[in-house]
Amino acid sequence: VQLQASGGGLVQPGGSLRLSCAASGNIVSMNVMGWCRQAPGQDRKVVAIFPSGKNPEYSDSAKGRFTISRDNAKSMVFLQMNNLEPEDTAVYYCNIWQSTGSYWGQGTLVTVSS
Repeated sequence: VQLQASGGGLVQPGGSLRLSCAASGNIVSMNVMGWCRQAPGQDRKVVAIFPSGKNPEYSDSAKGRFTISRDNAKSMVFLQMNNLEPEDTAVYYCNIWQSTGSYWGQGTLVTVSS
């Protein structure tokens, strides 16, 4: 399984970004797709997950500002991030958890700064 994330960049506080991730390979239909992030000097943390056939779940810091969505036909997952704050600066990783294992893509850097 390969995951390719895109959409990171530099944005001012209060701005928005939309991250995209395309999965390929042996994708199992029942899975969990999601996004994690790792800020400098910190551990990687889950931001949002979207289990197949269930409602998405968000970290406390993401609730009300971030929206995760998925396109099952294209094996893609998205993260719409609004009202970004400097504390959101991190490398964002997309991931899949499925019966064959856990998979991570390369990260995409999001920098929130004026």
